[in-house]
Amino acid sequence: RAVGSPNYVRIPSAEDTCRMTNLVMQGTENPMAYDLENADYILSFGSGLLEGWGAPGRVMNAWGLWHEHTAKRKARVVQIESRASNTASKADQWLAPKPGTEAALALGLAHVIIKDHLYNADFVDAYSFGFNNWASSDGKNHMGYKTMVLNSYSPDQVAEITGLRPKDIVSLARDFAGAKAPIATCGKGKGYLNGSLYEFMAVQSLNALVGNINMPGGVLVCDPPPLSPLPQIQKDAIASEGLKKPRLDHAGSRRYPFSKSLIGDLAKTIIKSPKSPVNTLLVFSANPDFTLPDGGAFREALKKVPFIVSFSPYQDETSYMADLILPDHTYLEKMDDVVWPTGLQYPLYGISKPVVKPVYATRNSGDLIMQLAKRIGGSVGSSFPWEKYDDVLKERAKGLFDAQAGLVHYDGSVPAWKRLRERGSVTPDYKTFDDMWKKMKAGGLWYLPVHAYKNWGRLFKTPTGKFEFFSTRIELAFYDYALKNMGIAEKGDAAFMPHYEPALSDADRSAYPLLMMPYEMINLASGWTPNPPFLNKTIFDNQLRKDESFAEINPKTASKYGLKEGDRVIIKSPTGTVRVRVNLFEGAMPGIVYLPLGFGHTAYDEFSRGKGVNPNDIIHVGKDPLSGHPVWWNTPVQLIKV
Repeated sequence: RAVGSPNYVRIPSAEDTCRMTNLVMQGTENPMAYDLENADYILSFGSGLLEGWGAPGRVMNAWGLWHEHTAKRKARVVQIESRASNTASKADQWLAPKPGTEAALALGLAHVIIKDHLYNADFVDAYSFGFNNWASSDGKNHMGYKTMVLNSYSPDQVAEITGLRPKDIVSLARDFAGAKAPIATCGKGKGYLNGSLYEFMAVQSLNALVGNINMPGGVLVCDPPPLSPLPQIQKDAIASEGLKKPRLDHAGSRRYPFSKSLIGDLAKTIIKSPKSPVNTLLVFSANPDFTLPDGGAFREALKKVPFIVSFSPYQDETSYMADLILPDHTYLEKMDDVVWPTGLQYPLYGISKPVVKPVYATRNSGDLIMQLAKRIGGSVGSSFPWEKYDDVLKERAKGLFDAQAGLVHYDGSVPAWKRLRERGSVTPDYKTFDDMWKKMKAGGLWYLPVHAYKNWGRLFKTPTGKFEFFSTRIELAFYDYALKNMGIAEKGDAAFMPHYEPALSDADRSAYPLLMMPYEMINLASGWTPNPPFLNKTIFDNQLRKDESFAEINPKTASKYGLKEGDRVIIKSPTGTVRVRVNLFEGAMPGIVYLPLGFGHTAYDEFSRGKGVNPNDIIHVGKDPLSGHPVWWNTPVQLIKV
């Protein structure tokens, strides 16, 4: 912004979808805060609780708590996903709907809960909007969530969509509503990739139906850590003019009002333009060439950008396409911060300190940016008043001290989740800011294990001041023509409520009769950082053998193609092809081919490069209605035996 560019884009993740869900239903843009440890019924819509979802150490600990004292345990875990992942295999119950139909299942559960009068009437009647039919100020009658769900999502109707049995849908709904502290989570796999906004809304509507919003064991609504805001940038005439231009990815526009970043649309804009509208691209802490589920579209866009600067400390795929590499320190070599780990039910601000001195002649990217700003000078230089990046972290932390709340010492004998449950108060364990900062650098965190439960009357920041089953923000943002442009199939009032939108594809399904689904493993890095070499030793030889990775295929599907264990096949999509070997797996849904994310590097070192295939290369990407983020779970493919 200091130099006049509105085009700051990020890799999409489940956090982005959660943020939009909270915005359109609750009026805040805070992340989801799941009180897992105090829940007694965990309904996971694809969340890889044992695959690295959220903050993995914390979630693993919660799983251990749920399974303590086997004879007396009260917690029950139900996993909803099409593949028998580790989480599904170890859950108390596993239901496998067709990929992409999770929203329909959530609304089918809502149908039973409403029809059987199992919902929390105290919350729904007094603190929600749009549950019942209603009339607007202009006298127009509107359909409510209850009517839509009862009319369109009966167990029989949902069974047709999902492939599940009606009686299982009914049983699951009654169990969920009958629990003391039920919670429904969402975000597929590790949560590194975005989800469907309407699906997340449908899941959150379940939490609202049972009244477990901002209740112990539910989805809490927390204020973010009170960090000091950074000073406003100073804009000269050039910056002011540049910031008037529309974003190249159209995020935040009338077309995509709830999205802050759409990197896929940025790639399309570059590819479709005769000359790249981007003349300089800076890449920080990301490897979009490898990690984006876009069938290689961003890679094609990179080829058109005249000047690319990578700040990666790794020789990754995107760095290979850069004109200049200014390598950052690795995370072990520098101080950095973590703001509120994904899914945590209380505000936390973490500081990671360097454990080794930089091995090579690398430089902290934050320091480098500030030095470049000072060289530019003028308003750009004055917008960065700090000497080094560590000073920025220290300045942000002043807001924590000014709030006079929170702790910087973690007492393991009284876990934070217990403090929350006991509804106690905390007294800051520091006296001055310097004392707090010193302790934070030594202990690594500030956290606030105190929460005001319920508080429904003042909690929601929506236009109605209530939890919105019918989102007035969506209604205000979209018109009929916009709904059509976004590919939203539902018309009228249903478009403003959680509903099932079938994932659309322009591919010829007779030519591509199967679907390909990527999946994630906790022992295989699938983000921008490479897999540690010793973790490769934990990968089974039916996942990777020498340089060949395996696709999981149900034996029934394999038999149709005359395939047996270990056979080599080509998986072909409308976007491209990969060659793999076959792993016959009863836990794979028939008709679906599963490929692990994290293999297929063409860069990094000899332990990563040339090992297996990257499913992102063949994803035939669609668009999620409303959010504009990629649909990566609906790639049509065919199998060709080698």
